[in-house]
Amino acid sequence: MRRTHQLVPLAAAALLLAACATGSSDDESDDATYDREAELSGALTVMGFGAVDEIASTRLDRAEEALGGDVDVELVEGDLDIQQFLSSVASGEPPEIIYADRKQIGTFASRGAIVPLTDCIDGEQVDTSVLRESALDQVTFADEIWAVPEFSLVQIVQANGDLLRQEGLTLDDVNGSDWDAVAEANRALMGRQGGDLSVIGYDTKLPEFLPLWAKANGADLISEDGRTAQLDDPAVVEALEFAVSVYDEQGGFSDVKAFRDSADFFGEGNQFASGTLGAMPMEQWYVSVLNDVSPQAPVVFDTFRDTDGEPLAFASGSAWAIPKGSANPEAACRFARVMTETESWVAAAQERVRLRGEKEGGIFTGLLTANEEADEQVRAMVEPSGEEKWDSAVTAQYDANDHTFSLPANPAGEEFETAWEDAVNRVLNGQQSPQEAMAQAQEEAQSALDAGWAEWEER
Repeated sequence: MRRTHQLVPLAAAALLLAACATGSSDDESDDATYDREAELSGALTVMGFGAVDEIASTRLDRAEEALGGDVDVELVEGDLDIQQFLSSVASGEPPEIIYADRKQIGTFASRGAIVPLTDCIDGEQVDTSVLRESALDQVTFADEIWAVPEFSLVQIVQANGDLLRQEGLTLDDVNGSDWDAVAEANRALMGRQGGDLSVIGYDTKLPEFLPLWAKANGADLISEDGRTAQLDDPAVVEALEFAVSVYDEQGGFSDVKAFRDSADFFGEGNQFASGTLGAMPMEQWYVSVLNDVSPQAPVVFDTFRDTDGEPLAFASGSAWAIPKGSANPEAACRFARVMTETESWVAAAQERVRLRGEKEGGIFTGLLTANEEADEQVRAMVEPSGEEKWDSAVTAQYDANDHTFSLPANPAGEEFETAWEDAVNRVLNGQQSPQEAMAQAQEEAQSALDAGWAEWEER
């Protein structure tokens, strides 16, 4: 029987450090023996995951079947509570498996909170050859794989086609390939009424999309080996200056954010349906939201593009990892394999297609995962919708998924992200110039990286 509990998600990333656990070794201990054909038993507590929709529940059913009736699966739902997880590792009573954000994996690995999956991958015959490189990079630390990547998130440009046409604009003006064109489109699309912002011309989605704008300008926030912060790179500063200037043209970030937050983002009165947003880069999952709640909205889509006009997306997503001290690592490994294997994704997609077919006007827009083989097979299941706007959204998201980059795993992932996000927020709040903010962030991030790598190398 599956029992479900709800945990309060951890809001402050800083608590990760306060609750940080240090493992006694870096290898898969507890005499775990992984064998795809072995009969398994015992308990399997899954932290950070819930069967919230048919994509999750279909794969969960397959995983439970593969584990056999002697394994009791218990879900601890809600986002992974980092403090509780690390405290459980420190106490020697962790869950058997966790569902985590891929950006957390390097930190968890360096702290000894999770184990490398070399033996797991070999014994359960996890096919890593089908995994997308950018996703695998996020879970590879010190030349070992520490988690099995699952869903993938990418950004595409989403815009109001009516507003574009009214101003004589096209998607080429807002897809990021020409920053001067974006700035001009922003000025043309934005609206004010009675002194207040009434239409957001362009939303650059700061602070979270700084890596995307920087990469579009030819810069990475961190070196490929995850050891050197590059936050004060002139190209990063230039990208930040531009993305902030788009808000400044509209009265400042506070005005844009207040108006953005007042929107019915997940409802039929969303910004596109109400004509109060011109364009923005946004994760691909929002396409399905728009199709569900406002199928008649005049939306148009394209891939986000770098300044050379090439498609680009900043990949992120989830992953399965086995905690240090897991009481049932064999079951955890099989669970991770089945949840992410091609057959499971295809079965889940088939169920979504079936359910969408029962809904009037419902369409299937595909799935994006870290499994390239599964993505290819699932994309073949996407039928033309009969509406160019939704078909173009599908094309855009799959093109984006084929042109991704990610930040490499490192032992200070949360601290590194906090450094640059805080810097962006200081600029948005008018506290510092982009150059000053990124110079401060560079020092903070590099200090955290140096300390993290030093601690890892001493172990």
